[in-house]
Order: sequence, then structure tokens, then C-alpha cells
Amino acid sequence: MADEPRARRLAADLLEIGAVHLSPEAPFTWASGLKAPLYCDNRLTLAFPAVRRGIAEGFAEILAAQHMQPDVIVGTATAGIPHAAWLAERLDLPLAYGRSKPKEHGRGNQVEGRVEMGHTVVIVEDLISTGGSSLNVVKVVRGAGAEVAALLAIFSYGLEVARSRFAEALLPVFTLTDFETLLSVAREQDRIAAADVEELRDWQRDPQAWSERWQG
Repeated sequence: MADEPRARRLAADLLEIGAVHLSPEAPFTWASGLKAPLYCDNRLTLAFPAVRRGIAEGFAEILAAQHMQPDVIVGTATAGIPHAAWLAERLDLPLAYGRSKPKEHGRGNQVEGRVEMGHTVVIVEDLISTGGSSLNVVKVVRGAGAEVAALLAIFSYGLEVARSRFAEALLPVFTLTDFETLLSVAREQDRIAAADVEELRDWQRDPQAWSERWQG
């Protein structure tokens, strides 16, 4: 579970810089084709030094609290890479990054950098939706003989499909902020109406059914 004061600060930051958009009345279309009443683009954090420093500090605090001492920090391509780099620099650790599928030319690498048998790895992701892309990187890192101690992410939509996938993969997951915290902060700041909060929760409970109702 996210640390509450830190999670609330970061949620407020994401809303303030426009990384999160809440739009129940005019849903966004995800790459999967699903309709969703919110969209989180954490790549915008790159433009705000104080926000990105807070993210790196938050990740470092999680590792310290969990007594994790990884050998390598692995970022997920592409949006997880810069945050993994800042964390690796802060901890004076090697950096690597993983793709969701092998490169189609050269040596066909799926992990760039050095991840070897026996290494303990922490993977850094910017955003968790269904969890599929993160788990693709976890699979290839484990396939190299390394242990994945945890997945760290800036934000999670809190979808059940992701929780189920991570549980099945026996993967510890830690996020800096989350869906419920975001809704709470947005409501307190009058960025969203109370009725819309319930609409967003309805979407979270069953994104597929919500999307189908909207499209139908």
C-alpha cells in the first residue's frame, strides 16, 4: 500500500501538472480500444524537476523500508527508463532496461544493460494498467536467471486484472500513489463532482463492461 502522505502529495502534483485527466463525460480511448474516463500520462513528470525528484526519493524510501538491496535497477521501455535511471543514480547502482518484446534487429535483445544469473533486480514502471507489459519484462529478467525483488510504479489504476496477474506471478508491487488517492485529492480540490467519482469507481470495477456500455 502506498504511504498516504506521500501518495497524496504526488496525486496533487500529477493533477497540478496535467499528467492526469478526468473526463467521465468524454472518455479517452486506450490503445486496447477500451474507453476509459481517465488518462494518466506520467511522461509529463519529466518536465518538472521537483516532481521527478520526489518520485526518485519515494522509490528509494520504499526500498529502504522493505530492506531491499538490489544489484540492478531495470526500467521498462520506454516511460519507466528515466525514473529507473534517476533511482539507480541515487542508489549508485547499475541500470538496465527491458522491452515488452525482443528488438527486431541486431542481437534481438529484450534487456539492454547487464542482468545476469544471481542478480537481484528491482523493476521500475511509470504506470500500471492491466500489468501485461510489466510482466513481460519480469519474465525476461527471470529468464536470465535473476530474481525480481519487486516492481515499483508511480501510479496504478488499481484494476483487478493487474492484481490477479501480479499475484499469480508472485510479484511484490509497490506504487507511490493510486486510483483511490487520486480520486480523493481530486474531489477535495473540486476537480471532479461527487457523482463523477462514483462513475470512475464503476469503471474501475469492470472496465470492459463500462466501455461497452459507453460504446453501445
